[in-house]
Amino acid sequence: MLKAQQRNMTRLPPSLDDIDRLARAAWAAVPQEIRTLSGDVIFRIEDFAAEDVLTELGIEDPFELTGLYQGVDLTQRSIADPAPQAAIVFLYRRAILDEWIDRGDVSLEDLIAHVLIHEIGHHFGLSDAQMDALLDEAE
Repeated sequence: MLKAQQRNMTRLPPSLDDIDRLARAAWAAVPQEIRTLSGDVIFRIEDFAAEDVLTELGIEDPFELTGLYQGVDLTQRSIADPAPQAAIVFLYRRAILDEWIDRGDVSLEDLIAHVLIHEIGHHFGLSDAQMDALLDEAE
């Protein structure tokens, strides 16, 4: 028992690469049709959102932002646009880990999948309120 406790005490939190692997596994589990419709979305894993992003969003505590979609959503794109900005989904490791620990009722894999799908929803032009309504309806 003591050895198991010692291993847990020295266990490191999931790294950026670990979160990236979990996010890619979550993305691979998304139905192919949605992945195809999403196009070329770039996934970036960072510890926290950049200070200018937090300021722009009016967020003081970086632990409050677990993910962010950056780009022009699919409802706003036009074939007349010269070169669309790359669609990027940011997942913020420290905020995700903090929420995971605070909640205690969800696996890290499920939380990462939830954040990733939420941000992909923004890629499709859905607002937070619309996504919340869809989740309520699904339950």
